[in-house]
Amino acid sequence: MEQIAQKYNSSDMNKKENKVPHKSKAGRNLKSDPAIFRHTISLNEEQNTAFLGRFDESGMKVKAHFITACIFDKAIRVVKLDKGVMDYYMRLTSFHSQFRAIGVNYNQAVKSIKFAFEEKKALYYLAKLEKATIELVVLNRQILDLTQVFEVKVYGSADIESTKIDTNME
Repeated sequence: MEQIAQKYNSSDMNKKENKVPHKSKAGRNLKSDPAIFRHTISLNEEQNTAFLGRFDESGMKVKAHFITACIFDKAIRVVKLDKGVMDYYMRLTSFHSQFRAIGVNYNQAVKSIKFAFEEKKALYYLAKLEKATIELVVLNRQILDLTQVFEVKVYGSADIESTKIDTNME
């Protein structure tokens, strides 16, 4: 009986020794270059206010990414939304869609006038339509001029895309 117990125990031991641990497929993949070093800084109230203001201007979601970008001098985009500019843009877009609708209606009106009226009345109405069209062209030209003036006033000569905030926090 003792021999059977030894034989059983020795075969059980061999199974444990031969067992190779297998890698679990659960979890996320490991990074090739993980960020394992951690640093802390202390700011006074004035520096913290300046830091948070710059962080908000950057539009970044994570403070760690913002700090890393500041330290390694990466470009940080600052996007400022102006309600007046957005309102002007929305109204201009709405006007443009109405202008296109007028163009479609113009074509339909010309076809209707051509088929519905005799030649003399058709020429009269087409002349009125042409006069209204010339007024629309003048209006459109004025809108384009105002838009150019508005762009110069709002954006000036600065390139908004490449704006970089000052990362020197003294």
